[in-house]
Amino acid sequence: MIEYKIYNVTDNVTELATNCIYLVDKATGCNAVVDPGAKSDKLIEQINADGGKLDYVLLTHGHYDHITFAKQLADMFSAKIITGKANKDFLSNSTLNLSVFHSLNIEPFNADVYLEDGDTFSIGESKVKYISTPGHTMGCGCFITDNLLICGDTLFCESYGRTDLPTGDNGSMVNSFKKLKQLEGDYTVIPGHGPTSTLEHEKKYNPLMSRV
Repeated sequence: MIEYKIYNVTDNVTELATNCIYLVDKATGCNAVVDPGAKSDKLIEQINADGGKLDYVLLTHGHYDHITFAKQLADMFSAKIITGKANKDFLSNSTLNLSVFHSLNIEPFNADVYLEDGDTFSIGESKVKYISTPGHTMGCGCFITDNLLICGDTLFCESYGRTDLPTGDNGSMVNSFKKLKQLEGDYTVIPGHGPTSTLEHEKKYNPLMSRV
């Protein structure tokens, strides 16, 4: 079973209040951080308090406010970086990851594992499924584990990610929402920004999901 804690990463890098998620498998203590868009001293303190190890850094997509501290955090704890295959170019292209527009310098890096739609892996005894959900960018994806749906900038509480940035596409977003709507059961939705929600709530009140 996975426990989670959300850190709103704003530390002098972005004012977009990215939701950085710390995941811990209760049975084994194996852990992961999702979307470290900036350095968070509180997060690092928690990892050290939990034994000073980190297994994975997971990236929902490749925008600067989700990846800026990914490589540094992974190097700090010898963690593996995992993301969707379509994010590869975002990790090294300042125009795609938008850092060039915010006077940020993100050193190009690579992930250790690139996932395809439907791939699975494990955090300890907890299975994680990756689903590709392009729309906000061509590389957007969600991580599903236990009753959690970690969806980056695809699905927000009663809203959804903008599609007017490089590689964004309205039609792809509609198709991604159809995929999410078809998921069976309910999930706690943890978006890239803003408050958490549930999938059942979004099916009823999200303006895009209610139409697809």
